[in-house]
Order: sequence, then structure tokens, then C-alpha cells
Amino acid sequence: MKSKTHIFISLIFLCLTINTIQAQNKTSPSYVLDCGASGDGTDSDGRKWTQDTKFLNSSDKTATAKAQSQDPALPSPVPYMTARIFTSPSSYMFPVSPATRLWLRLHFYPSTYNNLFALDSYFSVVADGFTLLKNFSAFITAEALTQAYIVREFSLTPAISGKLNVTFIPSTEHNRSFAFVNGIEVIPMPDIFQPAALVGFNDQSVDVNSSSLQTMIRLNVGGQYISATKDSGLTRTWYDDSPYIFGAGLGVTFHADQNATIKYSTDASKEIAPLDVYSTARSMGGNPEVNKKYNLTWVFQVDANFTYVLRFHFCELLFTKVNQRSFDIYINNQTAQHGADVIAWSGSRGVPVYKDFAIYVSDQVGVDDQIWVALTPTVSMNPEFMDAILNGLEIFKVNDSSGNLAGPNPVPSDMLLQAEAKGRSFSSGSSSHVIGGVAGGIAGCAVAAVVVITVSKKRKRMNNGQSSGINWLPLYSHSHTTAQSTNSNSSHLSTLAAGFCRHFSFSEIKHGTKNFNESLVIGVGGFGKVYKGVIDGGTKVAIKRSNPSSEQGITEFQTEIEMLSKLRHKHLVSLIGFCEEDGEMILVYDYMANGTLREHLYETNKPSLSWKQRLDICIGAARGLHYLHTGAKYTIIHRDVKTTNILLDDKWVAKVSDFGLSKTGSDLNQTHVSTVVKGSFGYLDPEYFRRQQLTEKSDVYSFGVVLFEVLCARPALNPSLPKEQISLADWALLCQRKGTLDEIIDPQLKGKINPECLKKFADTAQKCLADHGLHRPSMGDVLWNLEFAMQLQENPEAAKRFQLPENNSEKDRETLDVVEDTTEGEVDEHMKAIFQQLVNSSAR
Repeated sequence: MKSKTHIFISLIFLCLTINTIQAQNKTSPSYVLDCGASGDGTDSDGRKWTQDTKFLNSSDKTATAKAQSQDPALPSPVPYMTARIFTSPSSYMFPVSPATRLWLRLHFYPSTYNNLFALDSYFSVVADGFTLLKNFSAFITAEALTQAYIVREFSLTPAISGKLNVTFIPSTEHNRSFAFVNGIEVIPMPDIFQPAALVGFNDQSVDVNSSSLQTMIRLNVGGQYISATKDSGLTRTWYDDSPYIFGAGLGVTFHADQNATIKYSTDASKEIAPLDVYSTARSMGGNPEVNKKYNLTWVFQVDANFTYVLRFHFCELLFTKVNQRSFDIYINNQTAQHGADVIAWSGSRGVPVYKDFAIYVSDQVGVDDQIWVALTPTVSMNPEFMDAILNGLEIFKVNDSSGNLAGPNPVPSDMLLQAEAKGRSFSSGSSSHVIGGVAGGIAGCAVAAVVVITVSKKRKRMNNGQSSGINWLPLYSHSHTTAQSTNSNSSHLSTLAAGFCRHFSFSEIKHGTKNFNESLVIGVGGFGKVYKGVIDGGTKVAIKRSNPSSEQGITEFQTEIEMLSKLRHKHLVSLIGFCEEDGEMILVYDYMANGTLREHLYETNKPSLSWKQRLDICIGAARGLHYLHTGAKYTIIHRDVKTTNILLDDKWVAKVSDFGLSKTGSDLNQTHVSTVVKGSFGYLDPEYFRRQQLTEKSDVYSFGVVLFEVLCARPALNPSLPKEQISLADWALLCQRKGTLDEIIDPQLKGKINPECLKKFADTAQKCLADHGLHRPSMGDVLWNLEFAMQLQENPEAAKRFQLPENNSEKDRETLDVVEDTTEGEVDEHMKAIFQQLVNSSAR
């Protein structure tokens, strides 16, 4: 009897086990909803979106709406041009498997819907007990981050009830507030998370499995944008990592050889990341001495008081042996992994692996809420190659103890708001709250150069705890989209800039370049190729076309237009117009017949420039930079001063070019602009690199390198030289201190420079390269000293009689003050006339 009872109980247990396994294995359906749509639709990637009606709670009062305008930066009308509107708490209910984790993606396009303005919308979103968004404003987020649309992605723990409820709750703290959503995705996902080692705490880990997460960052390091349809089945989107790299140390990117085979292992399956992620990488480069002295670093803005999980994706594409490439991984200056060795982990080349680490980011007074990721060779292990590698990186926010994932809204910079206000008044005073265009993205975010998206971290704790945390994915969601319109008032530009700048049709550009004939290419840069072209029946122009396959350049494109559309000066390159159609980004400039300054200094077959020519070019460039620093409404910091960005026209007049990295201070009293370091290695201000505080003195440092480059006719960096000579700045300063500078100047110049002129020129360059910006001269002082050096070369006796004291400054030379209203030529002619009066009696 006992045995029968035992068998019976065992059968019951077996049945329950089978039912449990079946329930767990039951596949949860996917839901991809075009909210507010009257029927099904397909987006530009070919994904099908269905209407949302049957998933709504029938007792809830909702409305459907269409966006008043379509921003060209939207990737597709589906799902962004329709919306579901909620004026009271309302819910969606999705039947799901009780044993399956879920991706929940929410799509928002802030526009005007049914006469409801996006700027009035504040709401919260709660899903299965987790607070995903709180007091969220899609309008503020899009405005501050210059995005056309916002996508929030969450990984939710299984809904044990078998029902996932997603509730939208309009804020009760704002008048006329409402909630809206344009698209919802609920996608079943494998449980790809595991406990992550807690950085800084030995033998402690974070239980990620039982937590819900928000995706903050997902990067294909060293590679390009990967769309949802090209992911490995989980419809994730992967972005280029370059906008997050700190400093000028970009390292090098490379991809797997055509004959190489990448094979997933039990550790890293296709659910972890697609093959495209593991087939590209970024490393530090091939110079071991340089690599020992710097870190390959990425910086990410996050919300304080949350734990974050960082997933590092690795796949060795070159080496095959242990300790050929060993490196340390640091997260926020703490060692996450010592002696990381991809081959030791994977066992073979071409085998993907990943590592998870967790770190808590607390709110510290005076410190930005950031995550810094740094890789550097493990010198102590003496690897065969001093290098590091990374293929992919993901950052996830972990819910706190109350089930909250919500971060605060970002805070738009004051300059952004001021620029937008001007743009709105310029565009005929529209009464529609900047509707569609501004809310829809970059159309209203005027002056990208003025908009240093320095979302100031310590303007926190505004109403309802809003702060400046930048926690959205991605920071540049428009960068991969193709424009849906050929409207000249591009979403990438303010109306004001578009009004001051000619818009070319794509057909005009093709005609002017003979359909981009390769024989007309006169230069190639990071943005793309530069063609010599003809417009208006005979006017020669330079046409810079972005690389269509590149995911970079939109920021540089808009900044260049916003800057140059408002600046006119003899020594600044003139922008004639632009073209933005069918995904093309094209800039049209005055043609500079004599090319760049660098191509006339070294490694060239062109005749050498005379000393007077070089000095005159330096003076012209200094005038252009001086105008940027003091003659425009706001201080403009070029941030990429180098000899390739100083162009020469047919009369050898120097013109400063390439404003893609430029930043603008709010006023002349602003001491610095906090910004991620950008620039060119060899010209980069060391103080800017250390402190991330950009001032006009950073341009002065770079210009000091240019002066020595002009004098010595050699590159700013030359790794083939002995260690002490690699950096021109360091080598020239050493020679200047030792009194041997004349030994390294261009042999073409020896005996042709007046000694007093050489001394003044070299002293000026030396002062520009002072380690601290406070000790460097202003660009006005540099200009004065270069003008004086010219007089010492041409009329030394007269010049010496009027030499100012060595410690003179612009304050001592009120005659050189440049007022804001001074026009293009007046600055140069005014300064030249005054100087001639000082050194040439006939000019008085």
C-alpha cells in the first residue's frame, strides 16, 4: 500500500514538474505597437507595427492623434507620426509568459497633438510594479539632447501573473499635463544576465537576475551603427562609440580579416551580441611607449544614486597566445580587472567572451555624475604588445530597493534656450510653442556651437527632483537616420542659420562636381571628401561631402553651418551654403587656391614659403582667432587649431577653417566651458586635457604649436624620432631653454630671419605653450607680438624705438580693443593702421 501511495505521489510530482517546465518553455509573444494608428504599418527597416487598441483597458479614456509636423530626422513615420494620448491614468495589458524576461521599449516623438503642446506633457510610467519614468518630459529631453525622438529601453523581470501592465500617469503637479506614447515594443528575451562583480568590493556581487534594468548605453566599439533588424534576434540597436571617447586618444579601429571566422562559445552566444560587434574593435595603437603613458578612455553621463552594470564584449581578432595583449580595466578610477587577457579567457582567436562588472554611482557635491571606463596595458605583466582591446560595451541601470528606475529630466543649457528664443522670434514669431520642429529634434536646437550640451550637473534638484542626468539611449539618436524631407529648413539647423546661408539642391551639387568626379577630389578628412567645384556658371568653390556610410559628422555639419552663417571676417573661411537632401550632408565654401598651410611647410614638392610669407600667414591666422575670441557676440573657441585648418587663398591670405569642434561661451566673463576633450593630438592643451575645462587659452596653446611648426617645418608629432623629439612642442621648448632653437629651424630659413625678429617670434610661441592657461598671452597679445616681429624683420630700427614693455597686455593697449560691433575688415585695418603709426613715421 505504501509503495502504491509512493508511486501515486511520484506521478503527481512528475506531472507538476512537466507542467512547470512546459509553462517555463512556453514562448511569450512579441508585441510591436504603433500607438494611436488606425491600422497596421511598416517602418523603414521593414518591421511590422500593429495598432494598439485591443491592449488598452476598455474603461480608460484615451484619444488618438497625429503629429502636427514630421521632423526630417525621424527614421520613419511609423510609429512616430501617430500617438495615444492619456489625460488620466491608463493602462495597457499584455498577456506574457510568467517565466520570461521582457524587453520593453517606449518610443516618444514630442510634437503637437490635438492642440496639446508637448511642453505641457509630464507623466510617469509604471510596469509590473517598477517605476520606469517619473515626471518625464519628452519635450525637455529632446530639447536638451537635440534629438528628434526618444527611445527608452528596459529589461523587465518575468511578470509572474502572466500579464504585463504598463500604466501611463499624467502628472498632477503641472497644469494641462497629459501623457502620450508613439510606440511600444514588448519583446521576450532570454535571461542573459548573471551576478556581476561589484567593483571595489572583493567577493561581492550584484544579483542582476532578479532586477529590472534600463539600457543606458549600447555601443559597437570600433564599428558602425547596427539597426534592430541586424541584431542577433533581440532587435537591439548598437551605436558608434566615438562620441564618448575622452580626449584626443582615439586609438585605432580595425575589423576581422576576411578569412577569419568568429565562433560563438558557451560563454557568449548570439543572444549576448551579434557577430558584427565581435568582428570590429578599438585598440590603443601600435606605439608601445605612447600606450604606456595614456589610457583609452570613454566617459558617460548617468544618474546618481543607482547601481550600474557594465558589460564588456571582447573578441581577439589578431593574437593567438596568452599575454600577447594584457591590460587593466578601470571603472571610475577603480580597478575592475587586472591583467585582462582575451585569449586566456576565450582559449582562441575569434572566440567572443564578455565580462560584467557593477559599480554604484553616488551623488557627490561638485562632481559630475559620470562613469569613466579606461583601458591601459598591464605593464607589470610585460605583455608582448603594450595594448588593450574592446569590441562592445553596454551599460545598464539597476532598479533601486523601491523598484525605481526613473531618472530626472535633463536641464537644457541657458545658451540653448536663448538661442532657441532668438530662432523663434526670427521665424516670424510662430505662436505654436516651437511645435513639431523644436520638439521634434534639432530643428529648434539652434546653434549647436552655442549649444554646448553641457547639461550642467549641479543645476539639480529643481522641481520634483529634476537634474541634469543624461541617461537616455542614445545621445545622438538622429545620427543614423535618413532625412525624410528635402525641406531646406533642415532639422539639423536653426531657422536663423538656414536664413543666413544658401541652400543648394543636390542636383546643383552633382552638376558642380561632375557627379562627384574623383579627379576633382582635393582633400579627404574625417567628415568626407572635398571636391573642387563650380557653381553659378563659373564661381570656383570647395565642396565638402560627408561619407554616406559614416555614422559621424552630423554634429560637425550643424556646428559648421551655425558658426559660419553668422561670422564674416577676412581671415575666416567663408561658407557659401549647404545641401541636406536624401541623407546627404554637403558644405560649400570659397575655394582656397593654395590649399592648407601644412602642405607648404614639409613633405611637399611645392616651393618653400619665404619667412615673410610665413609670418604674414601667422599674423592673418592670429587675426582670425582674435576675432573669434573677442569680436563676436560670444567668445568662440575653435578647439582644433592646426596647420591643416589654416587655408590659403589665391593671394596667400590665411583663413581659419573647420569649425566642426568649436564651442561658444555664453559671454566674455565666462571663464571656461566644461566639455569632453576633443582636438588633435600634438596640438592639445595639456591643461584642457587634465581638467576638461575649455578656454580661449586652449586655442592659444594650439597656435603656439603652429608657430613652431611654421618655424621648424616639421609635424607636431613624429613618432619616428627619438623620444624627446616626438612632440614638437616639448622639443622646441627644450631647445629654446637650452639656447639651441636655431639648430632645429627650417634649413630653408637659416640666415634669412633677423635675429631680433626670431627672438620675438620664438618668445611668443614659447609663452603660448605655458603649461597653465593663466600664464599664456591672449590671442590679442599674440597678434601684437607677431605684428611687432614683422616690423623687426622689415624695419628693425624703427620697431625697436617703439617696443612696449615685455609684460604688456591688451589692457595696456586700449587702441587694440575690438568692440562687438566692429565689422569684418575694420578690425584688421584698424590694428594695422595703429601699428604702422607706431613704427613708421610716414604713416602718421
